[in-house]
Amino acid sequence: MLYQGQRKNILLSFFFFLIKHSPVWVIPVVTANMINIASAPEKHSITELWINLAVILVIIVQNIPSQLLHISFLSKASRQVEAALRSTMVRKLQHLSISYHSEARTGQLQSKVLRDVENIEVLTKQMMFTFSAAITNVVVAISVTAFTNGTVAIFFILVIPIALGLVYIFKRNLQTKNKDFRTQIESMSGQVAETVAMITVTRAHGLEELEINKTDKTLHTLKGKGYKLDMSEALFGASGWVVFTSFQMFTLIFTSIIAYRGSMQVGDIAMYQAYFTSILMSVNQIINVYPQLAKGYESIVSVSEVLFSNKNVEYKGTKRIANVQGKFTFDNVQFKYDDTEKHVLSDFNLDVSVGESIAFVGESGAGKSTVLSLLVGFYRPTNGRIYVDSISFDELDMQSYRKNIAIVSQNTILFSGSIKDNITYGLRDVTTERLDKVIKMSNLQDVIAAMPDGLNTKIGEHGGKLSGGQRQRIAIARALARNPDVILLDEATSALDNKSEYKVQQAISELIKDRTTFIVAHRLSTIRDADRIVVMREGKCVETGTFDELIERKGEFYQLREMQF
Repeated sequence: MLYQGQRKNILLSFFFFLIKHSPVWVIPVVTANMINIASAPEKHSITELWINLAVILVIIVQNIPSQLLHISFLSKASRQVEAALRSTMVRKLQHLSISYHSEARTGQLQSKVLRDVENIEVLTKQMMFTFSAAITNVVVAISVTAFTNGTVAIFFILVIPIALGLVYIFKRNLQTKNKDFRTQIESMSGQVAETVAMITVTRAHGLEELEINKTDKTLHTLKGKGYKLDMSEALFGASGWVVFTSFQMFTLIFTSIIAYRGSMQVGDIAMYQAYFTSILMSVNQIINVYPQLAKGYESIVSVSEVLFSNKNVEYKGTKRIANVQGKFTFDNVQFKYDDTEKHVLSDFNLDVSVGESIAFVGESGAGKSTVLSLLVGFYRPTNGRIYVDSISFDELDMQSYRKNIAIVSQNTILFSGSIKDNITYGLRDVTTERLDKVIKMSNLQDVIAAMPDGLNTKIGEHGGKLSGGQRQRIAIARALARNPDVILLDEATSALDNKSEYKVQQAISELIKDRTTFIVAHRLSTIRDADRIVVMREGKCVETGTFDELIERKGEFYQLREMQF
């Protein structure tokens, strides 16, 4: 299946492999001929020796071009398959649900895409060429031997069931050890990614030794499992070598006895030994490759966990939407995460008019950010439905819908490109005038002016070269550049100082005009101008109204405001 589109390259590679490998089969025959000619000069002329030499030299020299052609076609096929498999995995990861990604560790996924795909590529190469070459060697050697001496061929054939028996004996042990080692590698990859991501927190709290000890503990476990795997592979390989080398000695004494009695030429002993050595090398190749096959099999299982995961995107509707007017309805929405029985939202009902700005407030855990996640379509309600412009989310093509919304979250996500790349992410042909306007609206002029390369300054991984406020303003600029129909702001100004917050609030006020906007904020002063404020508690809407209306009621919103003063 993996090499379905590469059959031509595979067949050509195998053809040139047979040609380049032909010296292995011809040399024993030429060697036997030369020994027989030398041991019976009265029956042969010296010219026959030179003829044999010329033949074998031609066959040996052709190894160079045929090897290059063999590897050329093999590489074209294997590298294409490797790239295609990684591309398929990345594509699948893009379509898996947010709940899948929230449960999976980044390092584990990286290990699957990089290490496991490489192991699978090695596995397929071993299966197609090392394994098939070994079988070809065995078939040729036994065929030539059977043609010349059937009795000796029986010795050769006996090697096959012995090899299969050894594989059977060690199979389960090697599979178990490989699975344990692969699982521990993934765990280690996840921990390393987590450790790197937390370096600033670790350093700030003086917890370097704690993280080092955690990593050392994991490494100790990994070392132990790796040692057990290495010892199992060593025992497997050594057992095979002892059994087959002993068997070769019995073959040598058997053929020597036949020659001693005059039933075989002396040179034929060398030929049979060479062919038997070829068979043993082939069988040992299979035995030595088997641990790699077991490792590759484990990697197939690992990759399959991603490729065959049924945790796909929550919505699979097909109704495309070019523009979003901005009318939303939450109809008896309930929601709980997979790993808990407690509902984050319970009987949540809300109607939002076109162009209305809605602010969600409440204590932490009240379900405010969950509402935004449902609006983006990251999660699907456990019960109830969400509508946009009277279209159910279940019918909607989410990709077309999301092109009309912009999100600014409290956890600013930037990538290691330039400031301009981060602002115009996913957009084409952003004009200079539009970019300048966005920069002014998001209060980024001073940041860009202070940068060595202005807009083209590289900001480092996750924007590590910028302050929290600078990162937040770039995220806001990214939202502004999209000119969205719907805006989601999740603590969008939380990392800004008072002066920057004031300027950005002015920009946001301009941005949200005539656009449906959803705002989550803890600082209640930032939502004074919202058309409506929704007060949430334990996943339910307990109060709604304007800022002044809720203050006059002296209910939950009033109490929240009092706690901030």
